[in-house]
Amino acid sequence: MTRTVEADVHAKLRAEVAERADALWQVAVGLHGDPEYAFAEHRAAARLSGELEKAGFVVERGVADLPTAFTARSGRGRPAVALPLEYDALPGLGHACGHNLIAAAGLGAALALRAVLGESAGCVLAVGTPAEEGGGGKVLEAEAGVFDDVDAALMFHPGVYSWTRAPLTAQVQYRVAFHGRAAHPTGNPTEGIDALAALIELFNVLGALGRRLPTASHIQGIITQGGTATNIVPEYAQGLFGLRAATTSALDDLVGQVRAAAEGVALATGTKAEVERATLRYDHFRDSTVLSERFAEHLSREGIELTPPEPGVFLGSSDIGNVSTRVPAIHPFVAIMDDGSDHTPEFASAAASPRARAVVVAAAGALACTGADVLLRTELRDEAWARHRRDGS
Repeated sequence: MTRTVEADVHAKLRAEVAERADALWQVAVGLHGDPEYAFAEHRAAARLSGELEKAGFVVERGVADLPTAFTARSGRGRPAVALPLEYDALPGLGHACGHNLIAAAGLGAALALRAVLGESAGCVLAVGTPAEEGGGGKVLEAEAGVFDDVDAALMFHPGVYSWTRAPLTAQVQYRVAFHGRAAHPTGNPTEGIDALAALIELFNVLGALGRRLPTASHIQGIITQGGTATNIVPEYAQGLFGLRAATTSALDDLVGQVRAAAEGVALATGTKAEVERATLRYDHFRDSTVLSERFAEHLSREGIELTPPEPGVFLGSSDIGNVSTRVPAIHPFVAIMDDGSDHTPEFASAAASPRARAVVVAAAGALACTGADVLLRTELRDEAWARHRRDGS
């Protein structure tokens, strides 16, 4: 593809997105005003898949045995680019992570790519991905093979920074339970084995462990069951622990440390410990530098400049990490407010602001142009895959 042809394609894609700007914003504010939560995003999935089906995409609903997941395909075979759409909200906060904007931008990019390239350039796959907020829809879709025949997965995330890539950690939750023996605390106290005391001791041990963990490693726990009455020595106690680490390998090491700590506490207290995974594991995100640099270049034409993330700063976890282990992927952040944090009422308000509208249109255009580069430039795909394999995916 010559530079002239490439520039013409990019200009047409941006024009297609601009023409749809009002409609895309209506989708974004519609989702914002009707928040739905993990694995229950029925109206959001229906609206998005319906828009794609109306435009000529072949839609498959209920993929990966998830009622609110879908794929919408234009074209077949390779090359292929996937555009993950997120649309779940946070209970009590609504779209305080801006998933309404992710969905609208991905939708706009998919529609523009089909309108400009048709079906001859390869496959455009819009993927409806439910339950990013802890449910792991992309984990289940990746395991079901949804991303197996894809050359790149492209999405953006609204935030309070404008960064070329997302420093996202690996994350999982574990349930730890202790079994003791009930007794009356005054009538026969020596007969009791206090499961709650064991659980509290585990918190103490993990607190000491936490002080020497490496950067980005973190353990946060809550007590979910601690007994039934004050005049009964608790025979059962349970805690839920969230674990994070900079890499998936480091997270596996941390899980081993938590398991060893629980077993040590059980030995010391005469209880029996049970340690089981309570959630799907989110892998750390592996950025495709080749493709994220292309996205940043396209976004700069819309007047938004991205910079590398600040060293040592990590911004949570996402199930896009599990996709990034399989295919080259991008997940840049684009600011919709300058201070504060997501997962707050202020961020939820920002996700329906005029600035958010401008970001949706700009991001949709940049995603579409990056998608076209993947589909039309063999050397770009080859370089992205080469680096992906080299970096240990």
